[in-house]
Amino acid sequence: MQQADGPGPRRPGGLSRERVLAAATALADRVGVEGLTIRALAADLSVKPMSLYHHVAGKEAILDGVVDQVFGEMDRPPPGLPWQEAIRVRCRSARAVLARHPWAAPLLESRTSPGEETLAHHEAVLACLRRGGLSVALTAHAYAVLDSFVYGFALQEAALPSHGEAEFAQVAAQIMDGLDAQRYPSLAELTREHVLRPGYSFGSSFDVGLDLLIDGLTALDDQERGPGVA
Repeated sequence: MQQADGPGPRRPGGLSRERVLAAATALADRVGVEGLTIRALAADLSVKPMSLYHHVAGKEAILDGVVDQVFGEMDRPPPGLPWQEAIRVRCRSARAVLARHPWAAPLLESRTSPGEETLAHHEAVLACLRRGGLSVALTAHAYAVLDSFVYGFALQEAALPSHGEAEFAQVAAQIMDGLDAQRYPSLAELTREHVLRPGYSFGSSFDVGLDLLIDGLTALDDQERGPGVA
């Protein structure tokens, strides 16, 4: 009797759930989640659409799977660091992952059938905050505001008309050429004195915002603990 290949039987055509989801993630990276259809995915894999249903139940199951893959790419908070530094590691990694998968941010918290990577990532973040001594209520607030910031920043970054320093400066300069500086003096000042300066990067605001949030959460934690409590 022929032995099964790997932990479970493989379907005809060399497909597996892992291969289908990897292809789905790559397709979404190229065409966006709106273009991630069963027909398009089957064409990418050079199989008939019905072949995919041996591995995934449908479009929603594919979305569950690709979201789980995205969470799996994010670093979890390192357990040996203070919670503030561990959360910085996690948030910076999440931003980098979302830059690779710009379609993913609106989907991350939308799934009702979360996978193992999704659950393990959430558990690790919550455990980090609780290990740092934050109350349950403050932990809930911290997770909500941190992810709102990270996901929102990723969405805004992905929507920029350009990303390279030189290209961004060129776009800003074009906007300035058509800008009435007397009518919009603050906008003109910001563009002239900040955006058009050498070395400007929109992304540099990420660490500034992250530090503000973590400093604020630390202050709230100190306030909850009261004076004289370490």
